Amino acid sequence: MAKLAFLGLGVMGGPMAGHLAAKGHQVTVYNRSAHKAQGWIAAHGGAMADTPAQAAQGAQGAQAAQGADFVLACVGNDDDLRQVCLGPNGAFAGMSAGSVFIDHTTVSDTVTRELAELARSAGIGFVDAPVSGGQVGAQNGQLSIMCGGEAADFSRAEPIMAAYARICRHLGPSGAGQLAKMMNQICIAGLMQGLSEALAFGMKAGLDGAAVVEVIAQGAAGSWQMANRHKTMLEDRYDFGFAVDWMRKDLGICLATADKIGARLPVTALVDQFYKDVQLMGGARNDTSSLIRRLRD
Repeated sequence: MAKLAFLGLGVMGGPMAGHLAAKGHQVTVYNRSAHKAQGWIAAHGGAMADTPAQAAQGAQGAQAAQGADFVLACVGNDDDLRQVCLGPNGAFAGMSAGSVFIDHTTVSDTVTRELAELARSAGIGFVDAPVSGGQVGAQNGQLSIMCGGEAADFSRAEPIMAAYARICRHLGPSGAGQLAKMMNQICIAGLMQGLSEALAFGMKAGLDGAAVVEVIAQGAAGSWQMANRHKTMLEDRYDFGFAVDWMRKDLGICLATADKIGARLPVTALVDQFYKDVQLMGGARNDTSSLIRRLRD
């Protein structure tokens, strides 16, 4: 069993940290809103810290030699990640040489490489490990994890991530995990628009959408989105899941990276604007399946 710190206890990080505690790891948590950390401790035990550095050292500010073997993070964006990593209160300041930082945040490959280099200069391993599977995947411990970094660091981190992984793969050097997550989000954007159009078409045609999906989900059109979201889309319910705001953040990263590397993302750019429409309709915190709202009368 390892001594761990987990930074960020949102809808993804909270369940992931819970799986680590359930496996018997010693977990110290940090969250920007302290009440979430307190609620997590009440449910799972462990300890909480006032800063990321303190979490990395141990809740009572122990010496670095007694600190965390691994520090994991699942926060919001590039700036949030820099904030929990850097400065006198950042995790890197509290981590000892030989420990490993595992980043589950979806961020740019640019900030990943920047932080990985700073970590390496301090003798700290760094694995970028964004996840896919949503809140349900985090709760059930069935996430797909895409990893970048040094192979040796990944080998050490993989048994820790196994607590909540359905599949976990090393895909290349630092930044490779984030680039793979961009591919994931590009796929989801197109799939969700296609599913929205199909269901809206079926409604207009007077078909039983659920019955049709039962058939076509078993064929070439089937997808995770279809299997897990068609019922709530037909019922016009979206108060759960991965928020439109976060999807637009991710698609913004995809589009910026595409410009940088010379890739073309015409459909992704279009769907990003469709999600902007949903935001303007008041659906910023709705699940990404709310894309169909644009197509309803």
